[in-house]
Amino acid sequence: MGKEVFPGRFTTENNENIVVFLIGMRINKRRAMTKWLPVFNAMPGMIKELYTHKEELGFISMENYFGLRSTVMIQYWRSTEDLMAYAKNDKHLAAWKNFNKKIGNNDAVGIYHETYEVPAGNYESLYGNMPLYGLGKALNHIPITAARGSARKRFDSGKLKQADV
Repeated sequence: MGKEVFPGRFTTENNENIVVFLIGMRINKRRAMTKWLPVFNAMPGMIKELYTHKEELGFISMENYFGLRSTVMIQYWRSTEDLMAYAKNDKHLAAWKNFNKKIGNNDAVGIYHETYEVPAGNYESLYGNMPLYGLGKALNHIPITAARGSARKRFDSGKLKQADV
């Protein structure tokens, strides 16, 4: 999360299609470190690659969360096609092959992902006294005005813009 706090209330435009991708792991057997640590360690290289080549990959931004047994990464992508293309990328395929070789169906560690295609006008956001975060970091971060003062108005502003297209 960024360090600069933006005082006041902010939102994002919602006039772009986006893809929200959740990916994570769960440590099922804490003592089986040799099984889950390689899964955990595979991510930093891919994250670096995503940020280094954002534009050409269609990656927009991400957030990470760490719990006692599980992690989740929320990623924002330009399109499902971009996300699927990255899944076939050399670095990702190598990590996936390594996972299947070392872990496979071993239940010491679990992995998951969920993908959501979100059409323009079908999401809204609010950030009060926050650094750039989530969609506010991924998309255009703008002050909330009277025209976008409620969640309904923020939803409707994107739908109105889409109707003009």
